[in-house]
Amino acid sequence: MFESRQFCTIHLGEHLFGVEVMRIQEVISYQAMTAVPLAPDVIGGLINLRGQIVTAIDLRVRLEMPPRPEGALPMNVVVQTAGGAVSLLVDEIGDVVEVEEAIFENPPETLSGVAKQLIRGVYKFEGALLLDLDIDATIDIDVADRAAA
Repeated sequence: MFESRQFCTIHLGEHLFGVEVMRIQEVISYQAMTAVPLAPDVIGGLINLRGQIVTAIDLRVRLEMPPRPEGALPMNVVVQTAGGAVSLLVDEIGDVVEVEEAIFENPPETLSGVAKQLIRGVYKFEGALLLDLDIDATIDIDVADRAAA
């Protein structure tokens, strides 16, 4: 009997990413953000989540992808981390999927840049690849600096 994992799927352009369901606090529509002066570009801003101030990280910027199309508003995937809640700004939220560990594969050799540090591996589906996003590495902004070194 194979072990399985559950992922909340998120879309960034044509790419499909998975975040472990157990790490998700909530999924919410676009929230007005307050800019953070002198913050790295990956910080989209701060949101007020029922009185809790939460840092929002723009995954498109984090993964060195082209900017979101003009006028398209991101959605927030709020994840739990050791340091508290963090919002990931994504294009679209998908479904929750359950995948068998038996179909897990290491990241493709073609990955480059910071994505190489943030993708733990892939799950192959018919017609799609689910990229397993490492949340801890994703919120560690210094990973980009180490990847560039």
